[in-house]
Amino acid sequence: NERKFLLKNDNWKAEADNGTTIKQGYLNSNKERTVRVRIYGNQGILTIKGKNNNITRKEFEYEIPLIEAEQMLILAEQPIIEKTRFIVLHGNNTWEIDVFEGENKGLVVAEIELESENQTFNIPNWISKEVSLDEKYYNASLIANPFKNWD
Repeated sequence: NERKFLLKNDNWKAEADNGTTIKQGYLNSNKERTVRVRIYGNQGILTIKGKNNNITRKEFEYEIPLIEAEQMLILAEQPIIEKTRFIVLHGNNTWEIDVFEGENKGLVVAEIELESENQTFNIPNWISKEVSLDEKYYNASLIANPFKNWD
């Protein structure tokens, strides 16, 4: 149960950690099942996600050797998604703020992971509109249509 939002301003930076570099690519970006390889800091991760059912979907995640993750990124659909993820603890919630680089430079998205679709949470004053159901903000969509090509 992930929800995605745009940001109003940079006020979140005062509450954020130092950030972790992420490089990720899709071995399969088909909506029925995405297969993603990611380097998170210096850790390799393989993630398989099922089809979205509203904002709920099945997800399987495995740690893999860094060298294999690097090799899989070469096989992945291009361009690779590059971003820095900042963790912000706000109230009882953990927000992930992704600041994109490369082909998606300029895009900044906040995500919150909820226990259930109906869970209430405090919306920080730096949060703008929700884009959870807007497919163009999905990481898999940012390969075919990167932010630099948006109007």
